[in-house]
Amino acid sequence: MSTQAELGEFLRSRRARLRPEDTGLTLYGGRRRVPGLRREELAQLAGVSVGYYTRLEQGQSPNASDAVLDAVARVLRLDDVERGHLFALARPKPPEQRRPARPERVRPGVRTMIGALGDVPVVLMSRFLDVLAWNPLGHALLAGHADPAAPERPRDRPNIARLLFLDPHTRELYADWTRKARATVADLRIIAGRHPGDPELNRLIGELTVGSQDFARMWAAHTVGDCGTDVRTYRHPLVGTLDLAAEFMALPRDEGQRIAVFTAEPGSPSAAALALLADLARP
Repeated sequence: MSTQAELGEFLRSRRARLRPEDTGLTLYGGRRRVPGLRREELAQLAGVSVGYYTRLEQGQSPNASDAVLDAVARVLRLDDVERGHLFALARPKPPEQRRPARPERVRPGVRTMIGALGDVPVVLMSRFLDVLAWNPLGHALLAGHADPAAPERPRDRPNIARLLFLDPHTRELYADWTRKARATVADLRIIAGRHPGDPELNRLIGELTVGSQDFARMWAAHTVGDCGTDVRTYRHPLVGTLDLAAEFMALPRDEGQRIAVFTAEPGSPSAAALALLADLARP
């Protein structure tokens, strides 16, 4: 999907979730044909002309000012992440010259760091959520049924979103699968805004849309959000229930790559279960 179409769908989805009465508008009866705010109502509240806002929603205002975008974000009640997504879509980067895609690599220093963190699960993800590397405990936690050496082979690399929506073992792993799934889709929306039109990402989204009705429904909602600190409950087939905090850290020298580290509260039953899983995961 083009950036212009993505921008239009994002703005329409955000208009649809607002009721006119919530914005202070006076309603005079009559049947409304669209849910949420009409274009002219949003334009009035944002202080711009209807024609200007219509062009913005159609992706025909690439030079929209900060003031206009801020006003639209304010009316739509966007949070900081959604506001950043709006700016990224409204001002897409110039298209880069397409080069043959090369598999992402793991820098030696990053690989050494992952190996040194042996007491906690660690996973390195590519910009499109492929697993580039994991330590034995990271593999044992998230995909013990998969080949541990798969990240070393670019064609076989597991993908976090693909596992989540298309792999029944992974679906069973999360006590609140829906929450995790929605967060992953929201993260993919942010990624799509940063890499508009990327063929690899488009193939992934197409595969997930065809293969999972849940993904197709969540993707259509246009929810956006970054993966941040979060405590999730895992139902592991070998060690039972674990409550683990997930921390995501971006690697500045490796565009889009992130490390996920999972920890348990010291002295908790989850810490004991994680220690048992570490023993089981040792070669």
